[in-house]
Amino acid sequence: MQRSLLEPLLEQINNHLEQNSIIVTLGSINIIDATVIEAKQSRKRKGKDSNNTQDSEAGYNVKTAADGKRKTTYGFKMHANTDEDGFVKRMTYTPGNVHDSQEMDKLLNKAHGQVFADSAYANKKNDERLGKHNNKILHRAYRNKPLTKQQKQDNKQRSSIRYIVERTFGLLKLHHGLGKARYLGLERNKAKAQLIAMSHNLKTGMNIFKEMQRLKTLRDYCVQ
Repeated sequence: MQRSLLEPLLEQINNHLEQNSIIVTLGSINIIDATVIEAKQSRKRKGKDSNNTQDSEAGYNVKTAADGKRKTTYGFKMHANTDEDGFVKRMTYTPGNVHDSQEMDKLLNKAHGQVFADSAYANKKNDERLGKHNNKILHRAYRNKPLTKQQKQDNKQRSSIRYIVERTFGLLKLHHGLGKARYLGLERNKAKAQLIAMSHNLKTGMNIFKEMQRLKTLRDYCVQ
């Protein structure tokens, strides 16, 4: 029941916000990323009958931090596509060991426009699919092939836009409890993440609506 009702609900909410000029889809960009969510039971422990209580539907994610240290988390991933205002356009939910780039096709529609993402999404398939104009994925340096000056400039500009999806994840974790899984199993946690995304979009939409009303009142007052 949760799957059949929640899958299209985020899209319906976004359509409603678009109809009321809160979300602008024409010319909208796509900012894609994934965030790791620790499982409710992330450590191997013996429960009743000596069974392992670790969530069997989660997976290990290994990430190298900015300081070069590797961090391992057992849990899930929320993959999201946001616009420049931080609205969640699309999302998927997977075990933590699924590579970010594997979910990219599910996060984009056919007329997707420009796509901003970190270098984890850089590969030949995405280069061919997006084309030069729409491909705003961060350039990746390789051994014996460092980034050129132009690529570094491109990355700096693209990162200034890509941070929006990271800020959105931060808000979802800080204010909506996305940081750690509440339930065992993928589907129940996915449903929670979908509800969180909807709540975030409605709250963001309300804030934009209030600002639009404030500006309208100010404009009407100036005209008088």
